[in-house]
Amino acid sequence: MSNRHLFLVPKFITTPSQNGVGRYVCQLQRVVLKFCKNNGGSRGMREFIEHDLINYTKDNPGTVVYLKPRRHRGPVICAEYLNGEKQSIFCNNFSCEEIAKWLNLLLTQSGNHEGTRLRKMWHTENPSVQGPWTPYTFRDPTLNLAKFPNVDLSTPLSCPKTATEHLLELFEKQKNEKFENEKLD
Repeated sequence: MSNRHLFLVPKFITTPSQNGVGRYVCQLQRVVLKFCKNNGGSRGMREFIEHDLINYTKDNPGTVVYLKPRRHRGPVICAEYLNGEKQSIFCNNFSCEEIAKWLNLLLTQSGNHEGTRLRKMWHTENPSVQGPWTPYTFRDPTLNLAKFPNVDLSTPLSCPKTATEHLLELFEKQKNEKFENEKLD
């Protein structure tokens, strides 16, 4: 076991429990778009501000968006969440579409990032090296590329015969053999 966990901030989950059961509360509180008016690396950020920022703010009225022009510095997206966490993304030479994707990702996150060690109610001295099991662990990876609705996936799988069906076939086979032997005699 490594000592990496010693440098992480221990805390409990502070997001509202069951977020989305009654109504969903977006955890992203504030976004600050920092950019340079002249720097070539900020071109994608400036294009996003000119063309897509109004639509983004209309689609997400619960998130406050600030614009902060700075001289001779690269573009940065700073996000602040309801639980007090802050996250910064340095987006030098990003396109307008990439900026929109990053903002959408920040919008859907809860603010808890990888630098947080979440406490659990159980402990083991020998943790599993295989990782946690999920329902998708042993799924066929070709299902990731399947187009739905899919005729092949909607038909029932051809299951092997059960033991009862096998015994019934053997019984019918013996019965037919016995009937043929009696016919020959």
